[in-house]
Amino acid sequence: MSTDQIKPKKDVEPGLHEQIPHLGRIVFGVVALVIAALAFYLPRRTYEHAAMDKYIGPGRCKECHQKQFESWGKTRMANSFSVLRPGEKAAEKRLAGLDPAADYTHNESCLPCHTTGYGLVGGFVSIEQTPEMAGVTCESCHGPGGSYAGTVMASDKPMFKTTDARKSGLVYPPTEEVCRVCHNTNSPFVGKDYKFDFAERVKLGTHEHLKLNYEHGK
Repeated sequence: MSTDQIKPKKDVEPGLHEQIPHLGRIVFGVVALVIAALAFYLPRRTYEHAAMDKYIGPGRCKECHQKQFESWGKTRMANSFSVLRPGEKAAEKRLAGLDPAADYTHNESCLPCHTTGYGLVGGFVSIEQTPEMAGVTCESCHGPGGSYAGTVMASDKPMFKTTDARKSGLVYPPTEEVCRVCHNTNSPFVGKDYKFDFAERVKLGTHEHLKLNYEHGK
């Protein structure tokens, strides 16, 4: 074989993975994972509550607070989900610029304030999957019960202290801040001059405030 037939190999240009230093590849991978996670998470709207934890539903509250549960069931808050159904509150919807014939029961703009725990663990998913979480239930005002119901507050601990339950996540008594999450001018049913009267709403809009079976301290 002649020397003319032996041709030196050309330098092969390194690929992209060879050009990026090892540390750079790790950073690149982490960034890619973060972007992918955000792309999945951001479309899933979530709504924060003053005390975040797992929601357990009004049925658990009913176990110890039967009379309060029955009183709550007659309130507008308990039945607030029905407002989203076609034909309900037609006159009010027209005044608010909404279509009275439209079905708003799956509308993400309405669900946070007409259900309990929407977008949060144990909270409302849909009327088909979680009908018990429709409406403004106990945990909308008192915080998710997963951290205190059945633990600090339990039938075998009737003399628990309210302070201990609060430390575990109980919101008692409900605060104006909790109510204002929904009772504000973002609602299509009120005008820009709307003023929320917390004291008045506590008297008229919530369940009857019955004497508890046990004194729990402050």
